[in-house]
Order: sequence, then C-alpha cells, then structure tokens
Amino acid sequence: MAQQTRPAVRPFHTAVAAFSAGTDSPRDLLERCIAVIDASERDVQAFAYLDLAKARARADESSARYRAGAPTSSIDGIPIGVKDIIETADMPTGMGSPLFAGYQSGRDAASVVALREAGAVIVGKTVTTEFAATVPGKTHNPWDLTRTPGGSSSGSAAAVGSGMLCAGLGTQVIGSILRPASYCGCVGYKPTVGGINRGGSVDFHSQSTHGVLAASLEDAWHVAREITARAGGDPGFPGIRGPRSMPPLQMPKTLALLETPGWALATADAKNQLHLALDALRKAGVTIADRTSSAPVAAVEATLPETRPLSMRINVWEFRWPLNTFARDMDHAKLSRPMQERLVEAEAMTLEEYQSLLTRRDDVRAIYARLAEVCDAAITLSAPGPAPLGLESTGEPAFVVPGSLLGVPTVSLPLLETESLPLGLQLLGYRDRDADLFSVAAGVRAVLG
Repeated sequence: MAQQTRPAVRPFHTAVAAFSAGTDSPRDLLERCIAVIDASERDVQAFAYLDLAKARARADESSARYRAGAPTSSIDGIPIGVKDIIETADMPTGMGSPLFAGYQSGRDAASVVALREAGAVIVGKTVTTEFAATVPGKTHNPWDLTRTPGGSSSGSAAAVGSGMLCAGLGTQVIGSILRPASYCGCVGYKPTVGGINRGGSVDFHSQSTHGVLAASLEDAWHVAREITARAGGDPGFPGIRGPRSMPPLQMPKTLALLETPGWALATADAKNQLHLALDALRKAGVTIADRTSSAPVAAVEATLPETRPLSMRINVWEFRWPLNTFARDMDHAKLSRPMQERLVEAEAMTLEEYQSLLTRRDDVRAIYARLAEVCDAAITLSAPGPAPLGLESTGEPAFVVPGSLLGVPTVSLPLLETESLPLGLQLLGYRDRDADLFSVAAGVRAVLG
C-alpha cells in the first residue's frame, strides 16, 4: 500500500539557535527522529544497522556541550546516517553484498572520523545497492512504498526524505546521490571529484565522490565542510574550498539550460515543471541560455550523449579490482549476476582502451569548463519524472550522469513536484567552485521558494 502521509524533512541548521537558548536540545531532536524511525522504518527499511543506544549517548554529550556554550562545530548534534559502503569501527559495513554480511573492519573511514570529531550523532548505517552499483537493496520510497527510492544511496535518501535523519552520507559515480534525492524529496550534493576524502570506502572509482543528502542546502554544506576541515579531500586533491558557514546568496545572471540525453525520456509534466521554474527565473532577471541561443551551450550539449557510455566503460575497467579477488578468493556464488558479468567484461578490456576513454573524458570536461566564461551555472532536471514504480531498478540516471563524468559539483534541490511526488531541480557548477554553486543554488531557491 502507498504511504498515506506526506513525509517531511527535518532541517538541522534551524534548530541550532534553540539548542544554544536551551529551548531544545540535540537529544530532544534525536528523539523526534527516533519517533519517525519507530513509525516508519518497518515499511521504509532505510537502515542496514541501527545503534540507538549509542546515538542517544552521543546526543547527550552534544546537549551538554551546548549547555556549556561550547559546541564543537556547526553540525554538533546532527542525527546522521552513514552509507553502508563506508567503514565504521563500531558497526558492520555490509556493502549491500552477502559477501560482507556482518563484516567489521575495526576502523572508521576518514569521513566518519571527521563526523565524530565534529560532534555528529551517527544513528546507523543506511542501505546501499550492492557495492554502490546496480542491484537494489531493501529500501522503499517514503513517499510511496511501491516505488524505488533510487540508488545507490537509497537508505540515506529515504531516511532524510522521511525525517528519520537530518542528513546522510552518500556516494555517486553515476547518479547515486542526485537521483535518490530527487525521488525522496531532499537536497543532494555531489562535490567536485576529490572534494571529500574517501579513505575507508569502497567507492574507489575515478568519478566517484562522497557527498551529502540533507534536509536543506545549509545542512548539506555544513556537513561537507566540517568533514573536509578535518579530513580534507582525496590525496592529491585540495578538498572542498569555501567558508565553513553557508556561502552567501548570489542571484545568477545567466544559467545554461542543459537538456541532456534525459530530455527524450522526461515526462511531459516534468518538462512543464522545469519550464515553469525557468519562467520564474527569467521574471527575476536571470538569462537562460540554451543550445539554440548560445554556441558554448550547444558545444556542451553535443558532448553529453557520450557521457553515459564513457562513464560505464570507465567504471567497468575500474571494477576489475576488487571484483576479481571477490570472485576468485571469496565465494563467487555470493556475487550477483550483474557483478559476475561486469567482471567478465572488465577482463576483456585492454589498458589501451581505458586510456583512450580517459583522454576523451578530459576532452569533454574541457569543453564544459569553457561554459564558465558565459554562465554562472547550468540547470536541468535531476530525473525524468517521479520515482518509478517497483523496487527492481533504481531508476533512470540520464539527467545526472553528465555531472558525474564532468567531475563538477552538482546539487539537486527539492523544489519541483510531479504527480504529487518530488522532482529535483539540478544545478551544475564548475570544478573546485563548490561554494559558488551553493551561492547560486541559494539564489535559485529564493526565487522558486
């Protein structure tokens, strides 16, 4: 049966003043989250593992820090989930695979260490697809239990979208943050590639990033920046640049409308919702450039049909390890058929093919980078429509795979609705200019409400 009540996200940043004033506390906020977990988790199944006793203890410690006037960070006390491909010393990391059921590495991933140091309250591990790839987990969409929550960060999106958590860690290599954010009605933030240290996580692909699913833009930024302030970016990358607080609002002068290959798949109403948003932005003084009015936009659009096949082939090669050791040194039968097939495909590839794919990816990225000379950001949908019926698939990533291949920061804003279900509005920025993207996103949000 479809969920009858409309879920509500639970922003954290708006509660902080009450913590400091003593009219609310992180423990009370956590209890409100737990009430939703108690009411909804049996149906939604967002969690692979819960530790409410430890979460309550951490929330009590956070409450004491606020009473003393000494919170550790802007996210001290935030109830948060960790995607179950990211290692946690005190919880299993199952990676969505029977191969790792109950597995504990005994260490925290870099992002988890940073969250603990910042005072975050880790409530549990959120469901992922198998190795953050194809085969769905058990999670249902909190808006309609008969629909997919998206993937691979399905549990984090469903938990945040239903108000069980204020934020959750996710990862994205194809569409694994923005697509579930669109389907579940929360903010999704995929940073510039290399922006958040991925040490201790299975998301090792060259296009993969740690990111955040959150109840608000502010929460997404604060979580990401508090992590990078302590753990940095991937080795050799500068990490997310920008202020620790939410970047100031900036009204964009020009946005590039990117139809992407998703346009042919989008529903009529999804297109209409985007056009209504664009009309509102035009009325607010924003110029919308598209393939018919701007040569740089047309040049980018011409490359976008390549982004999905390029991404998929690059990912296949990069999955050669660890799939080869999973298949040969562990229980081959516990790998899904898609993963077994992917290993066969990977081992049929040559290094030279992979090298040529990377060269072409660099070319596509260079063409997009030139768009920064004429547009503040790009805008499009996050998905072709509402979350699809059924749990056999995580949905269509055509609108979000370009941002993954380009390696640029992207956000999905829960500003649109279609068929009484959420639909994300996507903004794409420029490499290492994540703060600028958040400023533009805040401007777009101010117009669209």
